[in-house]
Amino acid sequence: MINDTPAWKALAEHAAEIKSTHLRELLADDARNSAMRTEQQGIYLDFSRQNATSKTLDLLFELAETAELKKKLQAIASGEHALRHESVAKAAAEGRNLRFLANVDPVDVARATSGLNPEETLVVVVSKTFTTAETMLNARTLRKWLVDDLTKKGSSEADAVSKHMVAASSAVPLVQEFGIDRANIFGFWDWVGGRYSVTSAVGILPLALQYGFDISEKFLAGAHAMDKHLLETPLRNNLPVIMGLLGVWNSSFLGHSSRALLPYSQALLRFAAHIQQVDMESNGKRVTLEGVDLPFQAGEVNFGEPGTNGQHSFYQLIHQGRVVPCDFLGFCESQNPVQLAGEPVSNHDELMSNFFAQPDALARGKSIEDLKAEGVPEKLQNHKLFPGNRPSISLLFKKLDAYSTGQLLALYEHRTVVQGAIWGINSFDQWGVELGKVLAKQVRTQLNASRTENAPVKGFNSATTSMLEAYLAYKA
Repeated sequence: MINDTPAWKALAEHAAEIKSTHLRELLADDARNSAMRTEQQGIYLDFSRQNATSKTLDLLFELAETAELKKKLQAIASGEHALRHESVAKAAAEGRNLRFLANVDPVDVARATSGLNPEETLVVVVSKTFTTAETMLNARTLRKWLVDDLTKKGSSEADAVSKHMVAASSAVPLVQEFGIDRANIFGFWDWVGGRYSVTSAVGILPLALQYGFDISEKFLAGAHAMDKHLLETPLRNNLPVIMGLLGVWNSSFLGHSSRALLPYSQALLRFAAHIQQVDMESNGKRVTLEGVDLPFQAGEVNFGEPGTNGQHSFYQLIHQGRVVPCDFLGFCESQNPVQLAGEPVSNHDELMSNFFAQPDALARGKSIEDLKAEGVPEKLQNHKLFPGNRPSISLLFKKLDAYSTGQLLALYEHRTVVQGAIWGINSFDQWGVELGKVLAKQVRTQLNASRTENAPVKGFNSATTSMLEAYLAYKA
């Protein structure tokens, strides 16, 4: 196991040294800071605000060699194993309205269909197996919505479905059985996990329908460029490898169990939610590939919100509560430049002022000495103390467009796979998703029996039985 290797043990010993060194001290070393910055693929990565030294990096790259990271990445690329894009090309989407529906909550169905004309609506059903309960219930609900309206206007039920519904799926027979025309099935390989499918028909079909092939090809080109970067760039200059190794360092050696994803771009509103699935479904594991219990911490709880919104909510905890490693994402160019007369800076520069300030505030903090120098009353000093020593990385892109969006999503997918390869876990299964589905099926059967036959609740533990009875007893 990887934790039995000399490389892992050396890092564990080194972590004890690092924990006693504050980032204020580390950031005083300009040579160190310079070595912890790199620009690749037009992306500027600064990881100097990590609790790490040049020795840390040397040991992490030794760990990568020990884990045969390069070999594992090449094996994945050769096939041995195997969002939203509202941020790009609004002009190309004029006249079209792209909406997403994933939650089985009927309120979300109402939101997704509100104001739409079924005659002018195309429904894209995305399901690899075409059996996922929530997805298929939503698909049947939308089919009924289409059929109920269009049959009143002279269309047959078959035409309503075949002309207004298409699918991205690998289960062709089930899609056809549903009523979707074979010519309207956009397939992809059955070994592609949903969370890694954004560059397959799953992501590209709605993207192309909304923005056209030119934008879609630029998105794919950006993702492909990051793929090549991962496989061809030496490890020490490899963006996803550096980020992945630092993730292992923070999680497994420094004991940080979460990570904040903080894009300073409102267009990336759902970025953190996307990476939650990519990373947590991939690396939220408790055993190795061989089925042995992991004897160390692995995987992070990912969360986030665009800046500056997050600064007025959970940044408080990050500054003065728990230590949460942060990823800051910024862009040199705004998608919607605004410069008001009389204002000292543009709206985008105001946004980016916070992007540059927050990592330093987290790293350096504010000491008692600083507070005394500011004349803060003694009784308030401990309240206003900022311990600092909060690690972060900063990623600076030139602009957010289709190409850089492809780069960004591929970068985080690869980072996830790098961490899984180091830990020796399977980043491509998701058994943890299955148990809840099985239990939900049992509950579904009970609800049907209770509502149609007045059957008593049975077969569950007392807590679930009591709550189910309360749910069934409720009368609107």
